[in-house]
Amino acid sequence: MTDASIEAALGKLDLDAKARLLAGRDLWSLPALPEIGLKSLVMSDGPIGVRGVRWTADDPSVALPSPTALAATWDPGLARRAGTLLAQEARRKGVHVLLAPTVNLHRSPLGGRHFECYSEDPYLTGEIGTGYVRGVQSGGVGTTVKHFVANDAETERFTVDTIVGPRALRELYLAPFEAIVKNAHPWGIMTAYNQVNGTTMTEHRYLVNEVLRGEWGFDGVNVSDWTAARSTVGGIEGGLDIAMPGPKTVYGAELAAAVRAGEVEEAVVDDAVRNVLRLAARVGVLEGAEPAVTELPAAIDGDALAREIARRSFVLVRNENRTLPISATEVRTVALIGAAARDARVLGGGSATVFPEHVLSPLDGLTAALPEGAVTYAVGAYPSDELAVAGEKFELRAVCRDAAGRVIGEGSLPSGQVQWTGDDLPEGVTLETLRSIEIKGTFVPRESGEHAFGTRGLGAFTLTVGGEVLWWEGVQEQGNEADPFEAFFGAPAERGRVALTAGEPVELSLAHPVNKAPGTPLSAIMFSLTHLGPQRAADELIAEAAEAARAAATAVVVVATTDRVESEGFDRRDLKLPGRQDDLVRAVAAANPNTVVVVNSGSPVELPWRDDVAAVLLSWFPGQEGGAALADVLLGAEEPGGRLPTTWPAAFEDAPVTEVTPTDGQLHYTEGVFIGHRAWDRAGTAPAYPFGHGLGYTTWEYESLEATPTTATVQVRNTGTRAGRETVQVYLAPQADSVERPARWLAGFAQVEAGPGESAEVEIPLRRRAFEIWDEGESGWVFVPGAYEVRAGRSLLDGRLSATLDARG
Repeated sequence: MTDASIEAALGKLDLDAKARLLAGRDLWSLPALPEIGLKSLVMSDGPIGVRGVRWTADDPSVALPSPTALAATWDPGLARRAGTLLAQEARRKGVHVLLAPTVNLHRSPLGGRHFECYSEDPYLTGEIGTGYVRGVQSGGVGTTVKHFVANDAETERFTVDTIVGPRALRELYLAPFEAIVKNAHPWGIMTAYNQVNGTTMTEHRYLVNEVLRGEWGFDGVNVSDWTAARSTVGGIEGGLDIAMPGPKTVYGAELAAAVRAGEVEEAVVDDAVRNVLRLAARVGVLEGAEPAVTELPAAIDGDALAREIARRSFVLVRNENRTLPISATEVRTVALIGAAARDARVLGGGSATVFPEHVLSPLDGLTAALPEGAVTYAVGAYPSDELAVAGEKFELRAVCRDAAGRVIGEGSLPSGQVQWTGDDLPEGVTLETLRSIEIKGTFVPRESGEHAFGTRGLGAFTLTVGGEVLWWEGVQEQGNEADPFEAFFGAPAERGRVALTAGEPVELSLAHPVNKAPGTPLSAIMFSLTHLGPQRAADELIAEAAEAARAAATAVVVVATTDRVESEGFDRRDLKLPGRQDDLVRAVAAANPNTVVVVNSGSPVELPWRDDVAAVLLSWFPGQEGGAALADVLLGAEEPGGRLPTTWPAAFEDAPVTEVTPTDGQLHYTEGVFIGHRAWDRAGTAPAYPFGHGLGYTTWEYESLEATPTTATVQVRNTGTRAGRETVQVYLAPQADSVERPARWLAGFAQVEAGPGESAEVEIPLRRRAFEIWDEGESGWVFVPGAYEVRAGRSLLDGRLSATLDARG
C-alpha cells in the first residue's frame, strides 16, 4: 500500500514541484505539498539531544552523555534506549528526522569532533550505531547516519580530499555504515562535505549509487550536509536526494531548469522524489500511506536515562588500594577541586549543542549525596585564561529592533550566545525587519575584582557594563566566507575591564546591528557576549587547593577540556589539558595520597601524573545528570561500567596515526588498515590505557573458553564481594598470514551480570566478516582460512583465556 501511495503521489507532481521537494524550504524543513497530502518534513540536529527547529532555551532539550560515553558502555541495548528517548524528544518538538548518529572513526587523537563519534573501532561503532538507529526509528522518527564517508577530521573540512585505499575504505571507514544499513535499515544517510579520492561526497556516484544503494540495498533518503551540495547535475546524478539548507540550493528551480535543458533525465529526479516520499510515509507525513510505526514505545524518563548512561559510561582506569568507592558513611571530608567541578562541561561544542532544562555539576552531585559540611570546594586552576560565553550568574534576554529602533520582539537567552537560524527568531521577528539585537540583563559576580568582558563574532558592537561604554566598533568586519560558522567557533575578543564586587548585580548590554541578507545559503545570526572573572595568581590557587586537599580525607580533582579545545570546526593541536591543570593535580596528589582525578573530556588527553594519584576516572562529557551520576559512582551506589572505546596514549608523540592537516588540499590515509588498536599493536608502543580497558568494583575470574568458527562461549565468575557487570571481549589473532593484517582485532563482545561468587556464561557470535579482507584484485570480500587464536579477556592487552580454531570458510 505504501509503494502504491508513493507512486500515486509522484504521478500528481509536475517537474517544478518535484524539484522544489528536493530542496530545503528553510534551514530545517522541506516544503509541504498539499496537492498530494504531504506535510512539511522537519529535521533537527542530535546526537545527544534533539534541538528542534528553534535553538533556544525557551524549548529545552534532554542532554544525554556524549557519543564517546555511549560507546564506552559497550551496550547496544542501552544505545537503543537512548535512541528511543530521542525519538520521544523529537516527537515532542515536532521533528521527523534526527541528524544523527555520527559514525566516523577516531583515526587520529587530534580529531576535534571525536566526542561526537563513537570509537576507533569500526565493529564497536557499528554495533552502538545499530542500537541507536533502531531505538530512534522504533519511535517513528528517521535517522541520517553521518558523515558518509571518511570525514574523520575538521581541518579544511569543507574541501579536503581524503585519499584512502580501497581496502582501508571498506574494512574501516565504510564498515560502520554497512553494518548499520544492513542491521538497522536507517531511513536516511547524510553525505559529507569532503571529497574521497577526488570526488566530492555529494556527487559520489560510485559510493552512493553502486555501494550504498546497490551492494547494501539502502532504500532511504540521502541528504547533504548543510551547504555541502555544490552541483545540480553532479548531485542528482551522484545519488543526492535532498540539498540542504534552503531556500537557496543547487536544487529547486535550478534542478528543474537542468531537466528542461536536457542535462538531467527527469526519471533520475523521480527516483530522488520517491526516496523523499518514502521517508515522508515512514514518519507519517504523507496522507494515504501507513507510517512505519503505528504503536509508540512506552514513555522514558529522560533524567533517569541520562543518569544511567553516564554512570555506565564512566571508565575507571586506575584504582590503587581500592581508593574507590568512597564510603559515604565513613568519609569525613571530601575536598572537591577544579573549575569544571563547579561549572560543569556536559557536552561538546558545535552545531549539535542543546540547552538542557537543568545541569547537575559534580559539586551539586556530591553536596547532595554527602552530609552537610562534608564537601569543601576550591577552584585550583582555570582551564583557560580566555574569555568564555557568559553563563553562570548572568540573567540575559535578547531585544530585537527594526530600522526605526522600535522593539519588534524579545527572546530569552540561556547564555550570552545568540545563535539564531531559520525559525529561531523570536515571535514577530523576521530577517527582513530585523536591524539590531541587544543582549541585555544583569550579572551577579561570584568574586570581587577586575572582570573582563568581550565579544565573539563578526560585525559592529557596542558593549556597556554598569552604565559605562567599554567598547564601540562601528565598522563591519568581513568574515571568512569559506566557513559560515566562523562566528560560532571563532576566538573571543576582550573589549574592556570593570572592577566589580561579589554579590552586587550590575546591568550590561551588548548591541549588535544586523545586516543579514535573507535567502543566503545559511541565514544565521551568531554572536556572543563573553566574560572572564578575576584571575588570581595560578600558584596561589594551586597552593590553596593543595591545602584543602591536605585537610580532607579524600581529594577529588576534576580536570577538563574547553570548547576551544574540543569542538566542531577545528582539530586539536595537542592532547594536553589546558591551563595549569596538570600542575594542580601534582600538587594535590603530593598533599593527599587519596587523590581521585575525574577527567571531563570527550576524547583522549595526556595524563602525565596518572601513576602518582590513587584513582583516575574518565567521565567524558556526561550530560545533564553527570554530577548525580558521578556521586553514584564515587560513593559506590553504582559501579563504573565503562570500557575504553578508544586507545588513550601516554603522550601524543606515541600515537601511531596523528596527521589531520591536508597538504595541497589532500589528506592521505597512508596507514591503510592500521588505525586505533591495530596501529598500536603494529607500532609496539605501550599506551597509557589500551582499547577495551576499564575497572569495576568487583573482581572476575575467566573460567573457560570454547571456540568454533562461528561462536566463542565464555564462562566467568564474580570473585569479589559485590554484584557487578563484566564486558567480555573477544579478539581474533591469525597464527600465520599470507596477507598483511593487524596482529589482532575485536571480533565480538557481550556483557554479563553476576552476584558475589556467581558464575555466568555468554555466547558471543563470531561473524564471517571478522575472518575476511577486502581483496582489491578480487574486488570483493575474501575469507582468509587458517588457524586463529581466539582471546577472551577484559581489554586488548588483558587476555585471560585463549583457544585455537581452524577457520575454513
